Amino acid sequence: MAAFLLGAVLLIVQPQTVPSRPAINSNAETSSQSVQRELLKKTSQKNDFKENFHSNGSCQQLPQTIIIGVRKGGTRALLEMLSLHPDIAAAESEVHFFDWEDHYRNGLQWYINQMPFSYPHQITVEKTPAYFTSPKVPERVYNMNQSMRLLLILRDPSERVLSDYTQVLYNHMQKHKPYPSIEQFLIKDGELNVDYKAINRSLYYIHMQNWLKYFPLDHIHIVDGDKLIKDPFPEIEKVERFLKLSPQINASNFYFNKTKGFYCLRDSGRERCLHESKGRAHPQVDTRLLEKLHEYFQEPNKKFFELVGRTFDWH
Repeated sequence: MAAFLLGAVLLIVQPQTVPSRPAINSNAETSSQSVQRELLKKTSQKNDFKENFHSNGSCQQLPQTIIIGVRKGGTRALLEMLSLHPDIAAAESEVHFFDWEDHYRNGLQWYINQMPFSYPHQITVEKTPAYFTSPKVPERVYNMNQSMRLLLILRDPSERVLSDYTQVLYNHMQKHKPYPSIEQFLIKDGELNVDYKAINRSLYYIHMQNWLKYFPLDHIHIVDGDKLIKDPFPEIEKVERFLKLSPQINASNFYFNKTKGFYCLRDSGRERCLHESKGRAHPQVDTRLLEKLHEYFQEPNKKFFELVGRTFDWH
């Protein structure tokens, strides 16, 4: 009975006037809701289900869209920009449901409990960058919802490697812990260390192949992270179209902050920028080493371009 009530919550229609409604195919929506109900039934013995809805008509539900990655590709910027849309309800923290076993074992009720309260006209979004490079995640997402719309934001693979290192470096610095130089990670026995995890995360075609085993390419929208930094509005417009959202985000929602050196957001007269941890300067790297890194990614990048049928302005 409790599982049935939760299924009903996911189907509830809010009578109040709303700013806009995403044009979602009714057949696909019904199929998605059916999948959610079946998965909840399977986990009902493990979870004591609660009625996750608010008196104002909002409820917690499984996400219809997931930002799957990539780490240091600009996922936080993408989520913050997308949250400017009134029809988006975004989870604040990275949930790590599909890639962390201790979370996944908790079942879908736990996953729902991590979601924001949203109205029926809104799309619930969560982002966990580690999903893209985790081999087990695509199948798990597919088993939850075959109609899932996925957002993947990518940057120049070499730049992403440097950002990856920089984040870990600053994490150690904040804890007053020593950390090796980037050269110690990139070079092994005089050659490029291709076993370095940050390099593996930038081999996009390998990870993309895994996702395409379960989801068609038209269910995965690739955001150009480099363009999002330089000129965010056109990239967000494409995301709106992919999610079938009404065009609500405007160029006026973005302004360039000269002090920070990147775009910030303006929403209803309120201005805000990303956390100070974003946009950190990369460490200085020897030019010859950078050339080795660029050269290494040439062939993997070519394979990725062929796989997705588009090119990016990478080295």
